[in-house]
Amino acid sequence: DDDQQAASNGAPPVLPLPPVPSVPEQPKASAPPSAVIGVLSVPDVMANSTAAQEIEKTLGARRDALQADAQKEQASWREVQQQIQSGKGLTQEQAQAKLRALQERVARAQRDFRERNRIIQEAAQVALGQVERTLVQVIKQVAAAHGMNLVLHREQVALSMPALDVTQSVADVLNKSLPRVFIPADGEDPEKLAKSGKFPTTADAPANATPAPQAVSAPK
Repeated sequence: DDDQQAASNGAPPVLPLPPVPSVPEQPKASAPPSAVIGVLSVPDVMANSTAAQEIEKTLGARRDALQADAQKEQASWREVQQQIQSGKGLTQEQAQAKLRALQERVARAQRDFRERNRIIQEAAQVALGQVERTLVQVIKQVAAAHGMNLVLHREQVALSMPALDVTQSVADVLNKSLPRVFIPADGEDPEKLAKSGKFPTTADAPANATPAPQAVSAPK
């Protein structure tokens, strides 16, 4: 039929178009204030943040240790597998038993590595979340101090005057306000820590909380 022919020709399908209400003119309202604009580079702020640097150093070391342990374990697996495949001094039953033991060892180690990686990733969220929440406050305070009511990401602006850039001011206030952050101890499960009652949790955060600025990301 016509619909199938249109579809085969790549034409968009013809669909129902239910009527929608007409929107009436709205009453006159007050004009918004004139924009007083500032620009900000969040990546530059994070690069100069002593707290963010601490997160990167601490959690980077944990990631490196995890990777080293995984590589060492994988090398051991290959060695055992080669011994089994060579079959020297092993009966068929012994070889099968060693293979089953190796498979169990691999599965157990993979679970352990995934768990360690999860703990590291969640520790990064806990630590970086402190920077993000503080940064939101700092941006508001610095903007208010300069009489700004609109702050744009510098990376999204084609051209701006240096006098509009508050990046350094934000970085300075952030370092003064939050020189360090709490980072869960190595191997400490953030989910268990949340249940301990020592800190407020993400479940306690208001649903309308101010979102973190864009371009704030966990350290690699």
